[in-house]
Amino acid sequence: MKKIIETLLAVSLFILSCQVWADDEILKPFVLGSKGSGTLEQKVEEIKLSLTSNGFSVVGNYSPYPDANVIVVTSDELKNNAASSEHGGFGAIQRISVTKVKNEIQVSYTNPVYMANVYRMKGDLKGVLAKLGTALGKVEDFGAQGMTASKARKYHYMMGMEYFNEPSLLETYNSYEEALNAVEKGLASAKHGVTKVYRVDIPAKQEAVFGVGLKGTSDNQKYMDDKFIMSEIDFRDLKATAHLPYEILVSGKNIYALYARFRIAIDFPDLSMMGSNSFMNIMSTPEAIRKALQDTVSP
Repeated sequence: MKKIIETLLAVSLFILSCQVWADDEILKPFVLGSKGSGTLEQKVEEIKLSLTSNGFSVVGNYSPYPDANVIVVTSDELKNNAASSEHGGFGAIQRISVTKVKNEIQVSYTNPVYMANVYRMKGDLKGVLAKLGTALGKVEDFGAQGMTASKARKYHYMMGMEYFNEPSLLETYNSYEEALNAVEKGLASAKHGVTKVYRVDIPAKQEAVFGVGLKGTSDNQKYMDDKFIMSEIDFRDLKATAHLPYEILVSGKNIYALYARFRIAIDFPDLSMMGSNSFMNIMSTPEAIRKALQDTVSP
């Protein structure tokens, strides 16, 4: 009997240690799939084929500036997880970037497990991560020193700044259909520098996520411009181009966007507050983005 108790205790301690280890696993926002020679155009087509062969649907393609391309994908697993999570539409897609850096092509993608946690989703999307690894390869995780899943689920950059559950309410309409139509119409006009990259509808739920490109058309609008923002914050050797594009979420009658102090910080959590290549250099960006998105979806 004593031996049985000792065995059960040992098993319990082992299980507990595995749980502690799992929570201590360090998650980072991006994964480097590969880097090497080739042309941007050829690599983009190769990647699209590999993604579709591994169960993903390509829903959008975005070139925010020269030598950079972002492919946006979804899948049944991503959409179903989004359907069971509050504001899960933000995590209904994954972004794959192809960036030319000097004479080298970098292929990187968002880490779905990291995204699942910062967006407080029901499932951890480890299966999606495995499929992306099969389709695109995996060299290393990058983009930050990283954080545990439990820390990611309650992340904000610093005291007084927004959490995931504090998005910007851009507009409210009388119905879901009216809200969707307002977003489509505003993006089609592009008069505020905001254009449509993709739309994904969440199954069995009045929710849809739109990916949007942001382009400032004057010096006064540069702080909402994707190219300007990335020139300030994406300065390391491994490029975080898969940070783009930004999102608008229609949920019921309401239209939301993650405030930039959260949306940018989750992909660049180690960026310093002051100094060269810091948040200080894009201090006006959060309000500039919010206003551009709000103007786009408002009557």
